[in-house]
Amino acid sequence: MKIKLEYVWLDGTRPEPKLRSKTRIYNAPLTKDGMYPQLPKLEDIEEWTFDGSSTGQAEGNYSDLILKPVKMCPDPMRDISYIVLCEVMNPDGTPHDSNCRPAAAANETNMWVGFEQEYFIRESRSGKILGWKDNANEMKPQGDYYCGVGSDNAAGRDIMEEHLNACLSCGLEITGTNAEVALGQWEYQIFAKDAVQASDDLWISRYILQRVAEKFGCTIEWSAKPVQGDWNGSGLHTNFSTKEMREVGGIEMFQSIFEELEKNHAVSILSYGSGNDKRLTGKHETQNINKFSYGVSDRGASIRIPLSTKEKGYKGYLEDRRPASNANPYLIVGSLGYIIDCVTSSVHQ
Repeated sequence: MKIKLEYVWLDGTRPEPKLRSKTRIYNAPLTKDGMYPQLPKLEDIEEWTFDGSSTGQAEGNYSDLILKPVKMCPDPMRDISYIVLCEVMNPDGTPHDSNCRPAAAANETNMWVGFEQEYFIRESRSGKILGWKDNANEMKPQGDYYCGVGSDNAAGRDIMEEHLNACLSCGLEITGTNAEVALGQWEYQIFAKDAVQASDDLWISRYILQRVAEKFGCTIEWSAKPVQGDWNGSGLHTNFSTKEMREVGGIEMFQSIFEELEKNHAVSILSYGSGNDKRLTGKHETQNINKFSYGVSDRGASIRIPLSTKEKGYKGYLEDRRPASNANPYLIVGSLGYIIDCVTSSVHQ
């Protein structure tokens, strides 16, 4: 039996990588009785080479790079097929400079992570945001679109629904979705009790979303501030907690976390997506990019403290509202993991 494997990886585009993919045919062996094919497991999937000079990851005179499979799931868009997420490795087996997944795994503490991925949908031919008029000044202001219902308040629901169903069918832990504050803007949430797994799943979900959009003649706009003026940008709000935050907690621990996050604010911002200065202005439910703040139920703060966390005596999770929608999740969890581990590891001392 022949099975299609779609190898997916991150290229060398800067400041944020783009997704690339190519198909390989896997010849599935039969069971001992010869009756059924043995479906592949991750350990069965071989490494594969690609031309790094065509993806901004190598020079043409020495261009072979290695795709190392790290996660696989059924491909919801093709029959008898799997998506295989890969790391990019050098020929000597070391991680390529563009591969930040190993560093994220090294810095990752025992975090649960939930990503809130916002995005806009554009018509491929015209480049217009889906549902928008030619003259943006004729658009209704923000207000009716958030979780809106009706064709005048929501555009792209068919894309959102197909993406949601596809993610669920292939086993991704997508926990919800909703229309956002602008027409043609949507959000979905990905959660895992492992920060690297959450990041892997987010990249796969982004790949699926772009493939779904292809079918509808649309493209996905990931940038931090696609529409200038009195409109929200797009974020990748990151909810996180460790076992110590959930089970021990206390105001002193959380205050120490806020202090460490503030000390590392400028460095963290470097990992939180390009163009974020246009989004983090101190308006439209953001804090200014040059300022760090936190507050209970405050969506204008850098870090929102959920009411539930406060009411449990500061036990629970926090929401980092600084990352932009185009941010690389591996960089986010690597940064947060290192910072939070500095605080919560002291609980065990």
